[in-house]
Amino acid sequence: MKRLLLVLTTALLAACAGTGPAADREIRTDSDQTDADRRAGIRLELAQGYFSRGQFTTALDELKLALQAKPDMREAVNLRGLIYAAMGDGQLAEDAFRRALAVYPNDPDTLHNYGWFMCQQQRWATADALFDQALAQPSYRAPARTLLAKGVCEARAGRLLVAEKTLSRAFELDPASPVIAVNLSEVLLRNRELERARFYVKRVNAQPEQLNAQSLWLQLRIERRLGDTAAVDDLALQLRRKFPQAPETQSLDAGRYDE
Repeated sequence: MKRLLLVLTTALLAACAGTGPAADREIRTDSDQTDADRRAGIRLELAQGYFSRGQFTTALDELKLALQAKPDMREAVNLRGLIYAAMGDGQLAEDAFRRALAVYPNDPDTLHNYGWFMCQQQRWATADALFDQALAQPSYRAPARTLLAKGVCEARAGRLLVAEKTLSRAFELDPASPVIAVNLSEVLLRNRELERARFYVKRVNAQPEQLNAQSLWLQLRIERRLGDTAAVDDLALQLRRKFPQAPETQSLDAGRYDE
């Protein structure tokens, strides 16, 4: 069974910003915040912290308090869908994303998160359409993130050549991202583009703060396909020394190179 691709699934909820007409455009300062704004902001920050630590029920409690203070808070209505998805309630998650888009039509962050949720549900065509809709928004500030998610989703759907093109576009926009580089390398390996696959993952493993068990294992499998036994032995040594308990190390010890 092919190894699933890794994708960094952070919400990347956009910072609070004015969404009113041009006549209302002005630099916001602390004095512009109402008490409800402040209460909602504090509760949202707590909800995001709990969500990132996997404490989903507590995150939902804090989020409900944020929405009580400010029912139309864009980041809060977006996060609600992510929390329900993480809790495994697909129907509530989908309802939450749809409600968020009803309040903020064409919001790229919501479209991105809804698209990733659809990808996890293996609803490939819907996910692809939502990612494309997010990318089409002229004000969107994180296209590389959505191209990454779109490319991973395409790969999971078995559309490897399309995924290669999408992830290459993501890399062009954000060449410093190790997550993009690793996912692109994985797709290139599966497309038998071994030299190119080696190039991208070696960029990651050359940075000590970026390499991990997955990136070392990926390069090891590429080097093995290329027949570089010395590189394979070196990478195996690093994997066993730095990540002795990792699933990748267990696969190495069992000789499971093609999972």
